[in-house]
Amino acid sequence: MNIGGTLIAGPAKGPLQGNITVPGDKSMSHRSIMLGALAEGLTKIEGFLPGDDNFATATMFEAMGAKVTWLNDEKTALTVEGVGLFGLQEPENVLDAGNSGTAARLITGILAGQDFHSVMVGDASLHSRPMARVADPVRSMGAKVDGREGGNKMPLSIRGGKLKGINFVSPVASAQVKSCVLLAGLFADGETTVTEPKATRDHTERMLPLFGQAVERVDALTSRLKPCGKLTAPKDVVQIPADPSSATFFAVAASLVEGSDVVLNSIGINPRRDGWRRVMADMQADLTLEAENTVGAEPVADIRVKSTTLQGMKVNPQDIPDAIDEFPVLFVAAALSAGTFILDEAEELRVKESDRIATMVAALLACGADIEEKEDGAIIHGKPTLKGGVTVNAHGDHRIAMAMAVAAQKMDVEIRIENASAIATSFPSFVDLAQNIGMNVRWEET
Repeated sequence: MNIGGTLIAGPAKGPLQGNITVPGDKSMSHRSIMLGALAEGLTKIEGFLPGDDNFATATMFEAMGAKVTWLNDEKTALTVEGVGLFGLQEPENVLDAGNSGTAARLITGILAGQDFHSVMVGDASLHSRPMARVADPVRSMGAKVDGREGGNKMPLSIRGGKLKGINFVSPVASAQVKSCVLLAGLFADGETTVTEPKATRDHTERMLPLFGQAVERVDALTSRLKPCGKLTAPKDVVQIPADPSSATFFAVAASLVEGSDVVLNSIGINPRRDGWRRVMADMQADLTLEAENTVGAEPVADIRVKSTTLQGMKVNPQDIPDAIDEFPVLFVAAALSAGTFILDEAEELRVKESDRIATMVAALLACGADIEEKEDGAIIHGKPTLKGGVTVNAHGDHRIAMAMAVAAQKMDVEIRIENASAIATSFPSFVDLAQNIGMNVRWEET
């Protein structure tokens, strides 16, 4: 996808050093806006991620009657004046989710419970992503959902109304699908139960009780919600931990660049988001947890990363859902490791902002990596360094762009990374923070 923006990156001029704070967690920022809008009262949020994806969520709920007030210029603190569980208003125009699959899929569950009609659109990337995975279960609950390819592709037309609780067995391990169904369950008659093939991130289940809605964890794969009929704004501030997905880019860079020593502050270490660290630990990365604490309902810690020689390994399939967003940069770690890295059962990577298997394989091959594409993953034989002097295409995928900027730190000369402006969707301060610890990366002047 041609969206513009070119990064120039690598090689690092010396060890990476410093103590940095990455922005707030994107997934939790989405959910804080959604639940705040559905709650009665005023929800105060701090640590919000000021990225385009999260702004899209805020704008959609403002269009349905919620009031969002920014409390600082950085837009990391805000209040949401909610309208109550049944107080959303029919939007006058289409709702635009931008580039955000999380926003589109979770809001589908909320719109399914409304007694009005809505149409949701997104950018070209989002319009290519599968939506039947959320449309089908909310249809079975009583909503009417249509779209291209029988409701599998956006734009989506959603006419909500009276829903009934269901016992849903998800065919895919996706927190977006699970959260969509649980959020629809807030408006349903009776209990809603979701069972997954593998455990996925549980931010929705952790955050809902802050707003007065209990979620029962039946077992490791099943969650049950009996709607209480009302959400209430928490008395305490909803604190968003630092985003582990954003932290992983710097953890990999510090692991690869000789002599590096970097501390990442207050990173979320929820086990359902900590797969990246388990994968890197299996690769013999030097990662140390310090100052462990709890922020809201989420565990956090400072993570100290020192450089080391990473080792190839076979990824544990149980870690894949917990590291699904981090695999682009974990491919980079593997390409610069000692030994062979094998990833299977990760076909979900093909339906992200880009086909992340194909896109990363193409980009790394262009830089001399030894990588073999598989239908559900890759086999990567590590090398000490990669070659630069090439132009690679991020295809409008923020995580591809940042991953290749990390790879460039271990190349012989600089590379150009085109179509990288989507970094603004999740991590607009990436380049500034990267430069602060010594990474060689900058935006190309235009």
